[in-house]
Amino acid sequence: MANEADVMARNILGSTPKLDSHSLTPSFTRPSTNQAPAALEARLRQKRSAAYVEAMRKLDAGGHIHHREALEQLLTTIQQELPEIAVEHLPAGIVARCYLGHPYEVHTLDYTGQILQHYKFSESLPSMLSRGRSLALHPGYAFIEVYPDKLIAVAENGETSLIKG
Repeated sequence: MANEADVMARNILGSTPKLDSHSLTPSFTRPSTNQAPAALEARLRQKRSAAYVEAMRKLDAGGHIHHREALEQLLTTIQQELPEIAVEHLPAGIVARCYLGHPYEVHTLDYTGQILQHYKFSESLPSMLSRGRSLALHPGYAFIEVYPDKLIAVAENGETSLIKG
């Protein structure tokens, strides 16, 4: 059984976890674009693929920690879901219900796919991600994509709901 520190934060790329880091540092190298706000919003409202939803659901299972092939598949799925979206328009992170059991409530994933952090009921999330916590606990949603100016709630079937603010 993993110790508590191993459960709380995992770097899924295989290097040492950063337990005290709450910064969300992008590492994708995508060109910056001047995508029209209406076109960007329309694209972000589109249904998410079954592969993307399933990849997010498997985060608690831990297979990506132990099997290189599973890790590569997860990272590819995440990076390919919104390939035409410029890096500055990608979600800052993802918040989802944690199924590790008591005392854990939610987990977060920075959008680079590098840090998976599990939070107990009483623990605070980084300020930007905390906006998605209550929605992540709603049984109708698989996970919440957190953006600086909006939340996108993603259902099990990939349907999205955009919440501004």
